[in-house]
This record gives sequence, structure tokens and C-alpha cells, in this order.
Amino acid sequence: MAKKTSEGKGTQKRGGKRHGELSFDIEAEALPKEIDDKAFASGGYPYHRKYKRKLYEKELEPLQIELQKLLGWVREKGERLVIVFEGRDGAGKGGAITRFTQHLNPRQARVVALSKPSDTEKGQWYFQRYAAQMPAAGEIVFFDRSWYNRAGVEPVMGFSTDAQSESFLREAPVFEGMLARDGIRLVKLFLTIGREMQMSRLHARWHDPLKRWKLSSIDFEAIPRFDDYSDAFDRLLDKTSTDQAPWTVLRANDKFRTRLNAIRHVLHAVPYKGKDEGAIGEIDHRVVLTAEEYLRNGGES
Repeated sequence: MAKKTSEGKGTQKRGGKRHGELSFDIEAEALPKEIDDKAFASGGYPYHRKYKRKLYEKELEPLQIELQKLLGWVREKGERLVIVFEGRDGAGKGGAITRFTQHLNPRQARVVALSKPSDTEKGQWYFQRYAAQMPAAGEIVFFDRSWYNRAGVEPVMGFSTDAQSESFLREAPVFEGMLARDGIRLVKLFLTIGREMQMSRLHARWHDPLKRWKLSSIDFEAIPRFDDYSDAFDRLLDKTSTDQAPWTVLRANDKFRTRLNAIRHVLHAVPYKGKDEGAIGEIDHRVVLTAEEYLRNGGES
């Protein structure tokens, strides 16, 4: 791991405002109070207190029972369901996926988290290795990051050219349209967190020996390139949210609210047999937005 410290210096304008400089050292034992105080409400998060664990656990169980009904319907009807998780580093994609799959049969509910492409894969059609992971009949596939690397981390980190990224933004809706026309149901979830919350989570991850493995050299660039990622993500959402494959954005500063609402959104989106609307409950539209709503509100503030 080549880099252990990072400074988040937000000097680019976002939404007409300029972020002040925030010094951030991931190796420091304690997170600076200024960052800690701002973390939960950062990025325009609409709540100021965490969701209570007892409420979360009470609401999660019936949702996971509904997920078992969903998987049973997918298996019985030979449906193919893809759920894509994208978003900022530290936004909680992996934790959310775990709550989806926790009680599902792994033979029919598969998680795909591809590493960087091999030399052979680099010479293939860009979407080829992702197409190979699409579900068979009766299967749900969860993508923990996806083909959208080419619209996020790759252009920000210089791993793809401008021409490649522009081509991707044109071709991704075409690729997803092909999937939809072939009968694959596609749900796309984008998880976003504020700048200070990202600092807090990456700092906590570094200091937890059981979670440090999640950090890569690229993660250390998330803070100093926060605004570059914001611009890339705004463009991604604007260009690739379509009627056939719309993006749903979750403001993810509170992990409990994020997990509950991500599951609710998927359950509401798929017309499975025996659905219990009362058990699913209402989506919190303060934290769950369409791509259009998110961009209209200025994205990250």
C-alpha cells in the first residue's frame, strides 16, 4: 500500500459554494473534531441523528423475508435480476449488499466484484467481462461496482482517455437496453456520502484491522479528488439514467437508513408474487432520489 496519508483540500466550486481546506491524516489516531462534528450532516444530508439500531433491526427482518419471496419468484418464473451498486468510496455498498444476501441461497443470489482487468480482458470489448457475469434464468446478480468504473474511477484517476469515457457514456445505455430487451431486469443504485463522512469512514476503516483490507491505493485519492469525482458522477447520472435503466440515488451518510431504503426500493421495483406492501413500508424520499431530482438539487453541496 503506497500511501497512508491524504489531504482533502476542496478548492473547486460545487453548486456555487467553495469548500474550505480540511487537513486529513488517515494515520492520525483521532479524527479532527471539525471533521467529526460535520460528518453526519455533510453533503446536505437531511437528518442530524442516526437511525436507532432497535428500529433498524425490527424493520430489517420483514424486509429480508420479502427478499426471500422475491428470490423464490425469480427462481420459479426463471427471471433474471441484476442489481448494480455504485457510488463513492466508503458509501456502504458492501454492507448494503450483505444485508440483501444475508439469508438468500447463494446458489441463486450471486455477488460479482471484479478486480482490475487482465491483459487479455483489456484487449476485449469493454463490456465483455461484465456480460459474462449476467444472471442465468432464476438468478439474482449483485454487482459491487460494475462497468461504471469507466465513468468514475477510470477518468478521475487517468486510467482511461477522454475519448474512451465519452464513448462509454454513449454506449452504456445501449448495452443496458440490450439487457432489458433480452428480459433482464436491471436496478441501479448509486450511494453517495458527504466529504467529511467519507473522511470519517475511511479513517475508521484504516484503524480497524478487520476492515483495513478494504482500502486500496485508489481509496487514498478519494479525498483530494472529491470534487473531480463529484463532476464525474454528475455526468454519469445525467448521461446514463434512462427509462429502461434509471438510476436511484441514496444519500448514504446513515448506514441503517441506507440499507433499509435500498431493500425497500428493490422490493417495490420488482412485481414478485405474494408481495406484502405493509411489511415493506414506505421509501424515505428525503434520502432516496431519482437521478433527475438529485442533479436538480445540486448533487453534493
